[in-house]
Amino acid sequence: MLIIEIKDGESIDKALKRYKRKFQNAGVIKELRRRKEFVKPSVKRRGEVLKAVYREKMLDEQENTPN
Repeated sequence: MLIIEIKDGESIDKALKRYKRKFQNAGVIKELRRRKEFVKPSVKRRGEVLKAVYREKMLDEQENTPN
């Protein structure tokens, strides 16, 4: 549970903004989406490998393009 202390003279808008930032940094939404459905370890690993291959391909293309 996130707790935000409101300082003396602080507007509710500023406190709400701090709450939203803290909520996003905590990764609550990301965790909820990840837990929504079970992904087999083999499928998760395959996705990681495909992402790595894609990243390598993009970096290689950037290095080979003449500027």
